[in-house]
Amino acid sequence: MVFKRLLGSLGVGGPTVDTVLAQGPALPGGPLSGQVHLNGGSTDFDIEHITLELIARVETEHGEGESEGGIVFDRFTVAGGFRLAQGEERTVPFTVTLPWETPVTELYGQPLGVVLGVRTELAVAGAKDKGDLDPLTVGPLPAQEAILEALGQLGFGFKSADLEYGRIHGTGQTLPFYQEIELTPAPQYAHAATEVEVTFLAHPGGMEVVLEADKRGGLFGGGHDALTRFTVGHHDVRDWNTEVDGWVRHLLEHHAAHSAHSAHSGYGHADPYGHGHGEHHGSHRSGPGMGTAVAAGAAGLAVGVVGGMVAAEIADEIGDAFEDETDEDA
Repeated sequence: MVFKRLLGSLGVGGPTVDTVLAQGPALPGGPLSGQVHLNGGSTDFDIEHITLELIARVETEHGEGESEGGIVFDRFTVAGGFRLAQGEERTVPFTVTLPWETPVTELYGQPLGVVLGVRTELAVAGAKDKGDLDPLTVGPLPAQEAILEALGQLGFGFKSADLEYGRIHGTGQTLPFYQEIELTPAPQYAHAATEVEVTFLAHPGGMEVVLEADKRGGLFGGGHDALTRFTVGHHDVRDWNTEVDGWVRHLLEHHAAHSAHSAHSGYGHADPYGHGHGEHHGSHRSGPGMGTAVAAGAAGLAVGVVGGMVAAEIADEIGDAFEDETDEDA
């Protein structure tokens, strides 16, 4: 989908910008290619720079609730320092590298409900316009797909995915937010957890996998959250079903004796990867309709239509998702 707008800051007669991204999903840490198409206005214009911004719709927790807003998580200047003649048509190709922690927006070709966008900023004669906004589709890295597939084969079901503002202590996280993929527990773990959340923090040398469980309360105590972390290589060859099942067992059994307080204030020597005060608490659930059941079998984790939203509808939503943030920065 392409949004084409007049350079509003210059009024009628200004140049127009139209950014087209390469087809197919990009990958975290991989290239993002496309073209910026410029059409000259009613007179010559000096183009100071063309900058691409990566934007994510992120949830922020407040004392009274939650809110969503657009966050710019990377910027790339792809051209600039030239004159665009009256009526001239010019195409600027580009290839940039996505951050390794870029969230995954689709799995097996189906949207997860995570909204990312690429916004084009055109600076002309001291005026700037952030007018062209395009949805960004990102697929999973091989290790991410293998782990999610194993979870599906083990019987876990897809619930929802969202982006949470904050940081997870004890990790190498670099972005100001992280992605949570929320799963319903497999039948063999339904007695121990109400929900399992997976966060991937990729980097050039591999990937951290953070698992968190909302644990059920027992006869003599309430439920609490458990969290642990594992590290894998990008191209590891493992028996992923056995590996991931062991992770889940470790997650639920290792923290069985911990209280809700210790779950969020650190895990001592056994597991130092707790969350810091004021950051992620693992109890967030997305609004109704964001998730649906998955088909688990030989194909692994097959995600169906997310909350009745198909890819085109999520693409349409991106304009509304970032509208306020765009207007404020323009």
